[in-house]
Amino acid sequence: MGDWVERARTAEARYEDGAARLPDDADGRQRQLTRMGNAAWAAGLALLMLERRDAAGEWLLRAADTYRESWGAAPPGSWGRPIGAMKSRLIAGDMGGALSDARWALDAGAASSDSPIGRYAATLADLVLEEDRAATALVPTLRGAESIPPAVVDSLAALAGRDASAYDSSIRALVADFESREEFLEDIPVADTVLAFQALAGKRGIAAELASPLLPTAG
Repeated sequence: MGDWVERARTAEARYEDGAARLPDDADGRQRQLTRMGNAAWAAGLALLMLERRDAAGEWLLRAADTYRESWGAAPPGSWGRPIGAMKSRLIAGDMGGALSDARWALDAGAASSDSPIGRYAATLADLVLEEDRAATALVPTLRGAESIPPAVVDSLAALAGRDASAYDSSIRALVADFESREEFLEDIPVADTVLAFQALAGKRGIAAELASPLLPTAG
């Protein structure tokens, strides 16, 4: 537990330090906001692993807000920001905010992006909006992309099809994929994509019962 306490404290301090030193120029500001979003995300997940769910939710929502604030001056194709915002809100249980961020991603043109990550953002957005047919149409465009693990694509397909059996298989494969990783964003070993997908699966009545060192205790 002490390790998670230290991770949470370190991430919170990074966020506060970044907020105190926001540059005035647009490019420097969007870069700093992205770093702050990552720090808030890390704090939220660390607190979630400590079962401090209310505090975790506050930091995850702060992460989502900060990612969105960084978007205005971000370089074209910065699709990781709406993805990060949607996942943060899903994990925090903020479905209203996730719906808003899903519309943001789609209005920004994610579905027609040349980038697989952009189309991943659109697929996730469609699932948040329960536009499952649109998500199903996008899933084949993600297969074979080096930047998107096959278990992620399979889980997206199962969610879009509301296929409980396929989802159970694919989400367990995604947990295993996370457990095989040696590096994690912000040094936070948490299967965040699994948590976001489980929120979507819960809305569809197909969530799986999962246990892993990379997941918080169910509750």
